Amino acid sequence: MQDFATLPAAPRYRLGNATLPACLAPAGLPVAGEGLVGADLIIAEGRIAGLTAPGAAGAEGLPGLDLDRGMVLPCFADVHTHLDKGHIWPRAANPDGTFAGALASVLADRDAHWNAADVAARMEFSLRSAHAHGTRAIRTHIDSRPGLSEISWPVFAEARARWAGRIALEAAPLFAIDSALDPAFMASTLAAVEPVGRLLGAVTYMTPGLDEGLAVLFRLAAERGWDLDFHVDETLDPGAASLRRIAETALATRFSGRILVGHCCSLATQPADEAARTMDLLAQAGIGVVSLPMCNLYLQDRVPGRTPRQRGVTLLHELKARGVPVMIASDNTRDPFYAYGDMDMLEVFRETVRIAHLDHPFGDWVATVTATPAGWMGQEGRLATGQAADLLLFRARTWNELLSRPQADRIVLRAGCAIDRSLPDYRDLDGLFASV
Repeated sequence: MQDFATLPAAPRYRLGNATLPACLAPAGLPVAGEGLVGADLIIAEGRIAGLTAPGAAGAEGLPGLDLDRGMVLPCFADVHTHLDKGHIWPRAANPDGTFAGALASVLADRDAHWNAADVAARMEFSLRSAHAHGTRAIRTHIDSRPGLSEISWPVFAEARARWAGRIALEAAPLFAIDSALDPAFMASTLAAVEPVGRLLGAVTYMTPGLDEGLAVLFRLAAERGWDLDFHVDETLDPGAASLRRIAETALATRFSGRILVGHCCSLATQPADEAARTMDLLAQAGIGVVSLPMCNLYLQDRVPGRTPRQRGVTLLHELKARGVPVMIASDNTRDPFYAYGDMDMLEVFRETVRIAHLDHPFGDWVATVTATPAGWMGQEGRLATGQAADLLLFRARTWNELLSRPQADRIVLRAGCAIDRSLPDYRDLDGLFASV
């Protein structure tokens, strides 16, 4: 593929001989195998002005770039992240790779180091990385408690304003479900969220206050017309069944907003009939599920000196077969909950294909990192006439080629123009760790 500097410098141009996922493209384009189709894309004034069969009449005389059957995707949507925690690893490593180790390290680092400048610098680093890799919408969870909310939520508000037009940002508060029973805590949390958000959520687990806490959050969200986003059953304990309680509460209250649940690891360890009943309730309630395979592979079933047996990835195939909206996201980045990552949704998708067998056929699984989470966040996520020309251009011509390499030479278009894909240098963060 030619360098982005050779893209036509014209308000209207053609991307010729492209390969698109059929599930994200208009019907009627010529089949290219493996759920792919061929197309020419007409870009005009920053939007997709046309999608036709390769070489079809109508684009004569337009300057263009021949993609030589290279794949084109819409930019990614990352619906579950932790921008406030990102990149603390150099000063807050996980001592043993376990969930308990992660939690202890984060709490200690949070108390010692999280001020506005620290959170802002790390959040900005993550956003620069995501933008360079081709993500245009992100939802982050923000640790929320008195004293901390007054730091992180204003920092998020500033980041959202600064990145407007490049990355659409959403945020949901993160706290233990038991905290929902404290009226003073909820009042302070709502005051922090309300200026910039329309989401409530919590970490749910099998606690005596679970049902009452859920009732509080569903009521508050319904009163405000907000949506809900939960961390759910991030454990391999088959007795962890807060996922079902969420679905039952949604149905009992006839909640009209959107509900997203993340992790849901224990669903894969429960007896088949029990899991099936829960998944049926999720489908009935219209609840979406986001799986975080990278983080869950890192944390789940980790015992020193023992090879992990269970990997913590929820039942994506079975959920999707029931019509449950399923999504995949990056989750934590270089913090004690996941030591690695770079906010690259292609990496997340590539590894999830391998981990969860999202292949043979590939089908429409690419929608889990594009159209489905984008739509969940009210953003564009398909390849259609009239949509913004926010596109990823690859040399790869097939799924196998796309997923066998990191695709570091991808071109990212925003409003039809190639962006600078330079990634931030880790040295940019060194000042945060100088005293460690």
